[in-house]
Amino acid sequence: MLVSTLPRLPVFEAIARHDPGSTVVVHSGSGRRFRYGELLGDVCKTRDRLCHAAGRSDLDGERIAFLVENSYDYVVTLLAILATRSIAVPLSPAFPAPELQYILNHSEALMLLSSAKFASKAEELLKTELDVQPIHLQLDKFQGGGTPEKVALDKTKPGNAGMMLYTSGTTNRPKGVLLPQSVMTAQARSLIHAWEYTPTDRLLHVLPLHHIHGTINAVFTPLFTGSSIEFLFPFNADAVWKRLAAPFLTPDQTPDPASPRHRPPITFFTVVPTVYSRLLATHKHLDPDLQSAARAAISPAHLRLAISGSAALPTPIKRAWSDLSGGNVLLERYGMTEVGMALSCGLDAADRVDGSVGWPLPGVEARLVDVDTQLVIERGRERDADGRERVGEIQLRGPTIFSEYWRNPEATAREFVTPDDKEPGQHRRWFKTGDVAVRRPVEGAGRSALPSQRDWARGDMYFILGRRSADIIKSGGEKVSALEVEREMLALPQVAEVAVLAVPSGRWGQKVGAVVILDREHAAPDGRWSPLEMRRALKGRLAHYKIPQVLKVVSHIPRNAMGKINKKQLVKDIFQDEFSGDEM
Repeated sequence: MLVSTLPRLPVFEAIARHDPGSTVVVHSGSGRRFRYGELLGDVCKTRDRLCHAAGRSDLDGERIAFLVENSYDYVVTLLAILATRSIAVPLSPAFPAPELQYILNHSEALMLLSSAKFASKAEELLKTELDVQPIHLQLDKFQGGGTPEKVALDKTKPGNAGMMLYTSGTTNRPKGVLLPQSVMTAQARSLIHAWEYTPTDRLLHVLPLHHIHGTINAVFTPLFTGSSIEFLFPFNADAVWKRLAAPFLTPDQTPDPASPRHRPPITFFTVVPTVYSRLLATHKHLDPDLQSAARAAISPAHLRLAISGSAALPTPIKRAWSDLSGGNVLLERYGMTEVGMALSCGLDAADRVDGSVGWPLPGVEARLVDVDTQLVIERGRERDADGRERVGEIQLRGPTIFSEYWRNPEATAREFVTPDDKEPGQHRRWFKTGDVAVRRPVEGAGRSALPSQRDWARGDMYFILGRRSADIIKSGGEKVSALEVEREMLALPQVAEVAVLAVPSGRWGQKVGAVVILDREHAAPDGRWSPLEMRRALKGRLAHYKIPQVLKVVSHIPRNAMGKINKKQLVKDIFQDEFSGDEM
């Protein structure tokens, strides 16, 4: 009998070791279940179809773009592309055709794969002006329940297999971030060490799958440990609460025969702050039985780990979640497309410090470079001669860092620094993140007894101040962290959402501006909030120079799929009339 073979990639080796009867993916809506035992066989079938469509077996280093919904089929497609030793380019179905056209042209994709659901989107894209017409292949949908096939791992090297994700392009055209499979593997192993994924974990996946958060943290990494992934996308607060609560409802409380009551509790949840905000806002509107079951579902006894990332976590949201869940403290971490996850708080509750993103993750080296002197801030020298905290850009290196911006050597060279000394090792270059932070000792943190935490969650913790280009406001000679001001403003009952921005000023260089969405329950009946009222509310919370000088109340603040705000565009849209004007 012929046995299918796959190259010996670490992810395939890991999957081959898992219990073949255990669940790899569940589609939350339908309850369809797929097992680890059928995954590699399905990967082989799809790999063979790709090679047949391309007319050759050697696709080493080719780019293969795909439009596939969040599902088992997405997992198979991603792994099948790696199996051809190609570079997977996941596309967002929500993007308009011109944005996808740019990615296809820039990546010079050999193929465009689509599921049946997005076949028309693919056809629309293929009708745009493409530099080279890619081969279009519509993929079959896997139904699950098939007989596991014997799959062997041969001695074929991974070659140039990897993934390419595109940056958000808030200031320039999006850049293709090349993540070789070795980098993807290093990122996964780092997270397994720090966050202790296990085969008993069930992740509820509500994130888009063209970002690092949804792909590496919540798909690629759990595949290494045999965890189960339950897809429930797009995010809907009521649907999430019902799924979380279902295992804790009695039969008479779940008359719906499609209820997922028989499924195990969710143990792992990683999302952006806006998702937690929405869940908190909607919980109080659930019926009493569902409210009670939901609280049990997110308690520390059942939801092992709840992570917040991709944007700053407001302290009021963190505290409200802890109160609602009976002490489940959200874990904050820091990462970006180019580096995966780089810093994280620890698993112990004492290591989840408000406003901090913790320590460099296993395998990651981090340093701060003073934004004024451009000198490395050595340990123990976090304050200057006047006792002020030294602010530094975060620079990173190690096996988890991306290799290059695709076909853009100038941008790659700009973002890396090679040290002058002759340090040995493969990963000598430091990547300049563009984010600035301070390091501080925190009493009681960094003393975990957990073996997985002892070798990295130690010492001074990192506190992100924001993007060097957008979140550090230089006003009258003082440096103001927009994230710090946002945290304090969100603690005010009047404020539902806020973006703090640098508004150009002829007098101050920059002045602090705030764009606010008011909380309807606490705002004035006329829906107004004056700058004077704002300043009174913030007095005693912030130094006077940090309090916003200009304020705009709006009904909507645009965010991308990961909850991030393009602040440079927002300041142009909202504060154009305030540039160089008189301060309030």
